[in-house]
Amino acid sequence: MRDTRESRLLLVLLIVIAFALITVDIRGGEDSPVDGARRAAAAVLGPVENGVSSAVDPIGNAIGAVRDSGERHDRIAVLERENAGLKARLGSDDRNRSRVRQLDAMLKTAGAGQYGIKAAEVIGIGAAQGFSWTVTIDAGAKDGLRRDMTVLNGDGLVGRVTTVGPSTATVLLANDPDFTVGTRMEKTDELGFASGGGDGPLRVQLLNGKSKVKKGDRLVTFGSEADKPFVPGVPVGVVTRVDPSGGDLTRTVYVKPYTGFTKLDIVGVVVEAPREDPRDTVLPPAAKPTPTPTVTVTVTPSPQAPGELAQSGQPQEQ
Repeated sequence: MRDTRESRLLLVLLIVIAFALITVDIRGGEDSPVDGARRAAAAVLGPVENGVSSAVDPIGNAIGAVRDSGERHDRIAVLERENAGLKARLGSDDRNRSRVRQLDAMLKTAGAGQYGIKAAEVIGIGAAQGFSWTVTIDAGAKDGLRRDMTVLNGDGLVGRVTTVGPSTATVLLANDPDFTVGTRMEKTDELGFASGGGDGPLRVQLLNGKSKVKKGDRLVTFGSEADKPFVPGVPVGVVTRVDPSGGDLTRTVYVKPYTGFTKLDIVGVVVEAPREDPRDTVLPPAAKPTPTPTVTVTVTPSPQAPGELAQSGQPQEQ
């Protein structure tokens, strides 16, 4: 079509008519005069649109599905990381709660015995110095630790310091076969020497072969000269078995230690000994014996019949 003055006027006229129809359609709403024409066009073009839509929609849906899948995968990954972090925090909180309980129990033990302690954490186990039962703690010379200091926890005696480095120290545990500590029996004050038994109980040689000792009796540390390597009054354990004396000069008893040596975490090194021997005050409260129930049976004699009275020799009334 040639670009002439008439063609330009026709184009302008068509544009004006189009705007006029749009204005009339908008103002007319549902009563628009072009509504019929619009429905007719829809009837003709609708099937074509549906065909195109049916051909295009699966591709669009697939793309959307891939995109949503990626988003879901990202969300799942984020949730998994959050869950893992939460579990780690919960585990850490559980451990922290356990450590707080251990520290609280140890401070109570130290307070009862008036021990000045330096708290430390067990960071290693093993035979660092040729011993079979040792642990390494994260405190050393810079923390005031010296060789031959008593180590305890909230339960009782743990061991003694054998080697000290600048920031760590080695502790020989009380259940080591080479470990020996002086002991004193609660109440009777009988003295002895306890030796480690590894996985088994401590073995205590009482100096008095005729001493009266029974299962359930308790022991504490007797203490050493100048309080090294042991301060007095630290709970050691409970008697579980007593060997017969047999006339020997000494008597052997077996003691279950208060401390669980396979689950040590927080310990305290006694850097300042008590001014006075705490005696038995550091021991936990003694368990009260369970009362044995007593059953009383009362027998009530049953009334006898008249015939029975006669047989028993009692006269009958006529």
